[in-house]
Amino acid sequence: MKYLLDTANLDEIREFCEYLPVAGVTSNPSIVKKEGAVPFFAHMREIRSIIGNVRPLHIQVTATDYDGMMRDADAVFRHVDEKVYIKVPVDFAGVKVIKALKRQGANVTATAVYGMDQAFIALEAGADCIAPYFNRMEALGVDAASVVGNIAGIINHYGYETEILAASFKQPTQIDRAILAGAHSVTVAPDVLREVFGKKIVKDAVQAFSDDWASLYGGKTLAELESLGNH
Repeated sequence: MKYLLDTANLDEIREFCEYLPVAGVTSNPSIVKKEGAVPFFAHMREIRSIIGNVRPLHIQVTATDYDGMMRDADAVFRHVDEKVYIKVPVDFAGVKVIKALKRQGANVTATAVYGMDQAFIALEAGADCIAPYFNRMEALGVDAASVVGNIAGIINHYGYETEILAASFKQPTQIDRAILAGAHSVTVAPDVLREVFGKKIVKDAVQAFSDDWASLYGGKTLAELESLGNH
């Protein structure tokens, strides 16, 4: 079970990598758009410098045809590094790209997955990761947890080495359902991750502990008590 950041914002990546067990970073054209017209490859290299060489970085192709997607992948390998996971939408041309990239030994993430049919074909094509769009499926009335669970079942049954990297979350409870259904990893936008720690009941509990402690020791911390010889 791993948590990845779904953002291209450098400050957020630095902050979350400092505080949370971040396992990698994912991006796509819509996410990059939020950062403006940044120097793309230099920006991706900066993300790599923040997360290091061990944690995966996922970058999506922007072309829509086979030749164009292959050229996009080659540009990423030349200007970022060859460890990058190339995100490829699972459409007709995309599956051909997945097969070709895997023949080259590249890391590939099958993205824009809205159903089991796409996922099963991506498995056979050799994708390293499959990214089912959890919230988007639910918005279409699809039982996203069931889809994730069935993909996980097929992976286990046939012994595929592919991992489910669930994506597209709008609320923390969706993350929980994806993980419980069998997702190996989730990629989550920083604002949704912040909601995990923003529950009022948690804040109220922390404040109650602080108030009780202050009533005994005047608000002094344990370290301050130690410095006063209270040990």
